[in-house]
Amino acid sequence: MKHHLWATLLSLSLFVTLIAPAQSYNSDKNEISAAKPYKILTNGKRITVQAKHNIKTVFVWTSNGHRVVEQKEINTTSYSFNITVPEKVFFMRIDMEDGNKFTQKIGVQ
Repeated sequence: MKHHLWATLLSLSLFVTLIAPAQSYNSDKNEISAAKPYKILTNGKRITVQAKHNIKTVFVWTSNGHRVVEQKEINTTSYSFNITVPEKVFFMRIDMEDGNKFTQKIGVQ
């Protein structure tokens, strides 16, 4: 009986280990998240946001809460800017034209 239970648990464990990485899972909110409709590209202190749909606004704050970018009415699928403060970690909010809002922590060199 113990051998059968052990084999079942091992099989279930392997199944979960192999299947689970196929989805993005946010353990803080206990939900599966969809792919983001944008990419953030960094090249030194130059940051580019590329999206599948038009970007409405971009806000960027330092980790201390100082706003360094506030660009409204972008209305295009790509937006680039340079970071001019000596910080390495930033928080970005991207508002899309369809009303969706996304936030992300980013780092620069």
